Amino acid sequence: MLLSYCTNVHPAENLDGILAQFDTYAVPVRTALGWDRLGVGLWLPAKVAAGLAADAASRRKLVTELTARGLAVETLNAFPYRDFHGAVVKHGVYQPRWSHADRLRYTLDCVTVLADLLPPDASHGSISTLPLGWRTPWGPADDLRARAAFEEVTQALRTTYDQRGKPIKLAVEPEPGCVLDTVDDAVGWLSGQVDPAFVGLCLDTCHLAVSFADPAAAVSRIYRSGLSVVKIQASAALHVQRPDSERARAALARFAEPRYLHQVRERSPTGQVLAADDLPQGLTDLPADGPWRVHFHVPLHWGSTSGPDALGHGLTGTSNVVSDCLTAVAREVRSPQDFPHIEVETYTWNVLPRDGARRERHELITGIAEELRWTRDRLTEQSPGRQGAHR
Repeated sequence: MLLSYCTNVHPAENLDGILAQFDTYAVPVRTALGWDRLGVGLWLPAKVAAGLAADAASRRKLVTELTARGLAVETLNAFPYRDFHGAVVKHGVYQPRWSHADRLRYTLDCVTVLADLLPPDASHGSISTLPLGWRTPWGPADDLRARAAFEEVTQALRTTYDQRGKPIKLAVEPEPGCVLDTVDDAVGWLSGQVDPAFVGLCLDTCHLAVSFADPAAAVSRIYRSGLSVVKIQASAALHVQRPDSERARAALARFAEPRYLHQVRERSPTGQVLAADDLPQGLTDLPADGPWRVHFHVPLHWGSTSGPDALGHGLTGTSNVVSDCLTAVAREVRSPQDFPHIEVETYTWNVLPRDGARRERHELITGIAEELRWTRDRLTEQSPGRQGAHR
């Protein structure tokens, strides 16, 4: 298994910038880990993907650049379309929606690119994508256009498989607030409508945690439907056991930054899950009678809900959900080739609260390496036979 980290943590909107990312971050991360090979879950802005898709020579050059650095690509993150590190991203990350032709075109470009980037020993490739779009506005006409787009992508994936002999699979990623908010929503929309040989789910474990879903039940629901988990984005949400505490609320307010959307869910004493679309709204509108989960990706090794008060003032991470998800998937898969791609995706390193100067390069390298090491150890716990397979 090739363990990857997602490059959407780094700002780059052109190919030269992406290559610079490899030298500035990915290679030093690999060196810090002492691994022979490191997976990069590549994020390609739409213009870069289009340029690579149109130029086979550029794709071959990219393969050469990756190989020379001990890097490999088995999965792409095709959720953000562009400008993922703009001053304000918020709802813009859900554009274009799957009802828009630009989303289809971008995804088809990613299929073309990944088909050439896959290393010889890869059993398959994966491309994660958004859960159709933000929930509003979305109507029956959007649904029809999205289904037609999925049919076209599936045909392209079949053709690629026929030509290359290796499947590339599209992985739909449920997210709170979107059309496909939960795993149940995604299974309901996909099951019986898509070819499970080419379309499945991406489980972002931060999103799963925010929804207060039971990981084992969610994974079982996917496989019982005839679908599969194609990709796991290993990520942790922010957990607040006592959001009514004055100290906790003050600490939470530091996470209310302007770039990304930070959906909040509260589990009330009756078990009902209450929702706010962003952290400032949650701090104002939610009753704070029960624990909160916040869609803010915090580093995986920063603790779990059952561990110490890792972030201070009653704030912890939900890395235990990652472990539970891996355990559940390991019970479902029939062979190592069927195990989902694992991509560490903490894109928020550069907006994490801190005092003083901006985060230095070496801190980011060290942090990403620690997350990968943490994930490797969780995988090894699932199956000792997987030890070392990340290299």
